[in-house]
Amino acid sequence: MVEDKRLVWRLNRGDASALSRVYEKYREDLLRLAASLLSDRAAAEDVVQDVFVRFAGLARTFRLTGSLKGYLATCVANAARNQLTAARRRKTTNLDAVMDVASNGVGPERWMICSEQFRLVSEAMAELPVEQREVVTLRLYGDMGFREIAAWQQMPIKTVQSRYRYGLGKLRSALNSEVT
Repeated sequence: MVEDKRLVWRLNRGDASALSRVYEKYREDLLRLAASLLSDRAAAEDVVQDVFVRFAGLARTFRLTGSLKGYLATCVANAARNQLTAARRRKTTNLDAVMDVASNGVGPERWMICSEQFRLVSEAMAELPVEQREVVTLRLYGDMGFREIAAWQQMPIKTVQSRYRYGLGKLRSALNSEVT
């Protein structure tokens, strides 16, 4: 949190290296968030890039009032939601599987196991209703609390908690049936 405040302070003064640091710090998490919501790695990369381009445009006037990661995660979730809405209007669906985001420290055999696990979870996430998928993704990948999610979605906290609970239940059910 202190580092984020310092980075925002540097951004406000036009320090381009601060923007680069924010990007490197949160890119992987935001990419996972977008990929979970969109089920399309290329679209997720586009969304994250677009969010950072807009964030760079606001850099001199941006004021941090909460968590920088939470702010960026909300921006990514909004952009992903807009993209899903636009795709629904066009009646097109991209069925490409989400590819796992590479980790520099993972060996080939562990990479294959992680990739398969990620594929199974991604497929199960894609089967969730959009409302439940958003809440689960924001909670797990966006590190947002239920109050933040409820405020962002403009709905009661109990509804958000129910969607989370039902979403996790459906994920457990889908993943348990995959194991047996």
